[in-house]
Amino acid sequence: MMRKFHLVVIVSLRLACAPAFAQQATFNDPLVDHLVGRWVLTGRMDKGSVTHDVSAEWVLAHQYLELHEVSREKNKDGSPVYQATVYIGWDAKKRIYDCVWLDDYGSISTQSLGYATRRGDAIPFIFQDRDDPGRFHTTFAWHAGDGTWTMDMDQETGGKLAPFARTVLKRAQ
Repeated sequence: MMRKFHLVVIVSLRLACAPAFAQQATFNDPLVDHLVGRWVLTGRMDKGSVTHDVSAEWVLAHQYLELHEVSREKNKDGSPVYQATVYIGWDAKKRIYDCVWLDDYGSISTQSLGYATRRGDAIPFIFQDRDDPGRFHTTFAWHAGDGTWTMDMDQETGGKLAPFARTVLKRAQ
């Protein structure tokens, strides 16, 4: 009888504690779903023309959209001039998008973390390094009419935005 009592207590405690460790609901977002697939990114970035291949897929139990971005331009050693892996998630409690942007510039810092509140069909992430008063804006915007995305990047200094990138993502053929 005592064993049954202990078993009931242990099971009850586990069930009572489960919500504290529970995974948040699966990240389902019809807007972000449009990013899934293979893309070719073209446009201007840091005063030059770029062409990058981008792939995006849901990962980690559909909690994050993972994007891989690789430039077609190569370094002298044959490696891509630019590479990044980006994770877009959702903070259900705060009702904001989260983004972790990791690229070949290295170092995970507060500048690698962005946050956004959806504005129509746009997700305007703001990245800010704790040691820098400026902010960096990266806005993904879905254009349903032609099935493309734009990704605009702007450096903010003293409250003024300076364009860094104006790019378009089109489905890869």
